[in-house]
This record gives sequence, structure tokens and C-alpha cells, in this order.
Amino acid sequence: MRRIYTSIDLGSDAIKIVVCELFHNKLNLLAASTVKTNGISKGIITDKEDVMQSIKKGINEIEAMLGLRIKKVIAMLPSYDIDYQVGQASRHIDEVVTGNDVESILNASIDGKISSDKELVTIVPVDFTIDAKKVVKDPKYQEASLLKTRTIVVSAPKANVYNLIQLLEELDLEVVDISLTTIGDYYSFKNKDNSLSTTAVVNIGYETVNISLYNKGLIYKSSILNIGSRNIDNDIAYMYKISLEEASKIKEKFAFASKDSASQSDFIECTTIEGKQIKINQFELSQIVMSRLEEILEISRKELNTLTKTQVNYIIITGGTSNMRGFNKVSETIMGRTAITGKIKILGVRNNKYSSAIGNIVYFINKLKIKGLDYTMVKEDDTLSFSNQRGLLNMSSDSMLGKVFGYFFGD
Repeated sequence: MRRIYTSIDLGSDAIKIVVCELFHNKLNLLAASTVKTNGISKGIITDKEDVMQSIKKGINEIEAMLGLRIKKVIAMLPSYDIDYQVGQASRHIDEVVTGNDVESILNASIDGKISSDKELVTIVPVDFTIDAKKVVKDPKYQEASLLKTRTIVVSAPKANVYNLIQLLEELDLEVVDISLTTIGDYYSFKNKDNSLSTTAVVNIGYETVNISLYNKGLIYKSSILNIGSRNIDNDIAYMYKISLEEASKIKEKFAFASKDSASQSDFIECTTIEGKQIKINQFELSQIVMSRLEEILEISRKELNTLTKTQVNYIIITGGTSNMRGFNKVSETIMGRTAITGKIKILGVRNNKYSSAIGNIVYFINKLKIKGLDYTMVKEDDTLSFSNQRGLLNMSSDSMLGKVFGYFFGD
């Protein structure tokens, strides 16, 4: 059975769809698509029809690339009004712990942890204790008479969950799992070092900045700031009297995150809203970008200090804005040397705007493993038309995600 998974990220500026295959314990990219949308504001659906049309376009692009029908997806919620509760449960075992035992005890740990206005999003296992003696991360196939677990129970407002599921089901897409964008961001860059430490993940999105905190690989706090890369586009559009769309294109194509890296002799031509042709200097443009980016990072740093007084060992910055040339220099100046820019080292997807979508596939497969389940989102007869493509888009074995999967599944 081929193990194929599809993840969809409904961002404020664009909808990202990723299809991956797990083959020989390594993750292979099969296809990725980005479609602009105007129907989402700060992660919340504001124009259902616009979003549905954008999703249809993205799904059609993926299906055309692969020659198969996408029927099932992993969907993601923004981190608005999320609850994180510590859950506990115990279960008597008949000789050997099975995947069913693990699933049963995890489900039992949510008892009394979800308020009436919330819906379960995910259960993150902290650890398992066998016969009150041995503490393990994965208890399957071990002899036991009593199994106990501690978990983090993650829940979100019912309206957010149901609206997302209903929208995707109207497009004939079955939602097989729900997660948070922040969980995906973390699992895109998780490794043995940051999974044993206190780690913050900062995703600079189009309208918002998502910040999440992890302690030894377990999410326990998150926050959303109402600022993002759109603010940079607004500044450029205002200064040069050009459209937001034109400002975004110029930023991505020509600007540097740090003015120190920009050229004072390079120019780019564009047309103003009034129809005039103007030339924009790269150094001056990068000054505008850098000024707003420093503000975004400074606000993020202050929010991080508000969320925790504990020393943060790693700060991972992701999101499309983090792809800008010279970004590391600015982020290290504002956030300190513990801040690093995440790098998705997977052929065909080197853009951090896909970190949430890819990471939630990693997280989903990890959940399957701990429950002892074998699953695919695409039936065998749906994959015959592109079976010869395997290996063309393999992720390198020394990449970050390759290391993550090696950590999860072994070599």
C-alpha cells in the first residue's frame, strides 16, 4: 500500500496544498500548489464562495500534476482561542500493550478537559508509564498490567472547527484529521536538539504573526499578533503610490530584508496607480522593508517575553517573509542569536510558506505510528497513473525533514 497524504493550509493571502508520500521511512514531495484568495481574513473565513473557488483551483492544479483525484485532506485551524489542558488516564492491559490500547487511553485522557463551547483538535502524548515503573514515549508491544498516560489536550472553538469541516465537505473533501498551523510549523523543523529544549516558533504570515511555545516537544502556549507581511506591502504601496499587488511583487522580486545587503545603484521600473512610470531604488526600498520588519520582530520578541519567563533555547522563524534575502541578519539583531530561520530542504518546496502544511503531514504520520496504524489518503487504484513518478521528487536523506523522519521511524 502506498502511503500518500494531502494537507491544506487556508492562509489569509493564499491557500497552500501539499501532497507527500512516505516511502522507505522518508517523505517524498509529490505536488504542491499555492492559490491566492481574498476570502480569508486573519485565518478566519469571511467569504465562503471565494475560498471554495480558490480551493477548487488548487485541488485542480494538484490533480492535473498527479493524475489522481484528491478526496481526503488534513486541515488546519489558526490558533485563535485555543485551550491547552493536561490530561491523564489509566488502563488495565491484557499482557501486551497494543495500538488499540494506546488509542483507548489517549481518548480517555480528554475526559472533563473540553468545555461545552470547544471541540477537540488533537491529543499530544506526553509520556506513558508501564506498571508505575517504566516511563516511555511509545508503549506498544511491551508487557504490562497497568498503563498510564499524560497528555496535552488541545481544543478550539466549535464554530471554527465545524465551519472548516463543512466548507471542505461541500467540496467533496473528507477531513481525516484536524491540527493547528502552529503544530505544523514546529514539526517541519523538529529535531533531536529542539525537541529536548524550550522552543518558540514564530510564523510571519500575511496578516498575522503566530507564536507558539514548546517544552520538550510539547505545545503549551500560543498567541496571534495582528501584524504581518501585508504591513510591509502597505508601506511600499503608500511610499511609491502603487497597488498592493504591485508592492508585493516588487518586495518578493527586488527587496532585501536588510538594507545593508541592498545595492544603491540598482533600480526596478513599475507603474503607479496614476499610470506613471517610476524607478525604485533597491537600497531605499529595502530601507522601507527593513524598518517594518524590525517592528514586526520587535513586537514578536515582546510577546514571547510575555508568554514565558523561561529561557527559550531555540527561536525558529518561518512563514513566507522569512524567505527574503538578508532576513537572518535582521532577525538575529532583533531576536538574538538563538533565532534561526527555518529551512525546508525538500526538492520543489524550499519556501517556508509551506511549513504548516508539510509539518502537519509529519505530525499526522507520527500519530499513526504511536497508534500502530497503517493508512493512506489515496487508494491504490487512484495512484496507478503516476506510479512511475516515485523517486523523481525525493527529499534528500540529509535534509531537516529527513532527519525528523529518521528520528520518528529509525533508519
